[in-house]
Amino acid sequence: MSPLILTNARIVTRDEVVLGTVEVEHGRIVSVDRGNTSLPGAQDLDGDYLIPGLIELHTDNMEKSFTPRPGVRWPSIPAAVAHDVQVVGAGITTVFDALAVGDVMQSSSRVTQLKDMAETVAKAKKQGLLRADHYLHMRCEMSFETVVDLFTPFAENPLVRLVSLMDHAPGQRQFTNIDKYREYYQGKYHFSDAKMDAFIESHMKTSEIYSAKHRTTIVDMCRAHGLPMASHDDATVAHVDEASSDGVSISEFPTTEEAAKAARDKGLHVLMGAPNMVRGQSHSGNISARELAAQGAMDILSSDYFPGSILQGVFTMHQNIQGISLPKAVAAATINPADAAGMTDRGEIKPGKRADLVRVRLSEDMPVVREVWGAGARVY
Repeated sequence: MSPLILTNARIVTRDEVVLGTVEVEHGRIVSVDRGNTSLPGAQDLDGDYLIPGLIELHTDNMEKSFTPRPGVRWPSIPAAVAHDVQVVGAGITTVFDALAVGDVMQSSSRVTQLKDMAETVAKAKKQGLLRADHYLHMRCEMSFETVVDLFTPFAENPLVRLVSLMDHAPGQRQFTNIDKYREYYQGKYHFSDAKMDAFIESHMKTSEIYSAKHRTTIVDMCRAHGLPMASHDDATVAHVDEASSDGVSISEFPTTEEAAKAARDKGLHVLMGAPNMVRGQSHSGNISARELAAQGAMDILSSDYFPGSILQGVFTMHQNIQGISLPKAVAAATINPADAAGMTDRGEIKPGKRADLVRVRLSEDMPVVREVWGAGARVY
């Protein structure tokens, strides 16, 4: 592979933005220099930003590619490739595909296609069909009766890099406000009022029966296999204390300022949704990501359900929150998730790091991905 030289770029490093040149050899960054170069073969980026490839720890976008409409099951490899193209087009070069292990519905397509999605990612990755670097994030729904049985085969899967502990039952965590729970699931499943009432009662009951014991079992399995864990939708200090006691390292989408600050105090990484950051509010009526960022109570952005939101979320942070520099905002989707996931080879434009790079141009203050390189090879 011939060297890649990118010049006349506004390079976003850990600490500053510099106009300069990046040189890449054998998939690694070998130099980052101020000023432009006239070396043969250098590509002029016309003053566009050059940022590290985005690192996504939690996206359920792949599920949408496998089931693009209710009752429609798309062929597996094309579905995975379509998801991958969307991810890379959003500037994401490392992605943890979040797969639901259990759900709020027994007959959910998430449950029936879990094994196929995981096997497809492994197969497509092995065959070199994917442009981004894909790993698995197992989202374990503790209130689901068979969640332990579903999770067990994944405990030794080398692609599994994160396990989240979730309970979406109404009356707590994400859905402290039961009216919000009703609005979300009644809209999603088109239940009648009577059926929705029964659904709420059933979900609260299964949570009471299963959640605590399933959490204990899965935490023990993760510890035994050295799998990093994330808590999900922490709402109280007690939730954070439990997570810290379990050995959790990431607090995903805390729903209150109290929980987010407690998580930071305990040394947990706090991950918030980029859609929340872009919109300025949570769709569930919980704490605003902008508020937490302004208070220094979050450090990771995730695109969650919409891949294109993460880059926009980065620039929203920088443009709308006083005191947040562009390098600090970019770190929320690069350096910080890399640190949280234990990926020391990427997340920063620095000699020796993996050459995952994204060229970004602003159009009326909106970031647009122009080109993407993965390990020094152009992938978009």
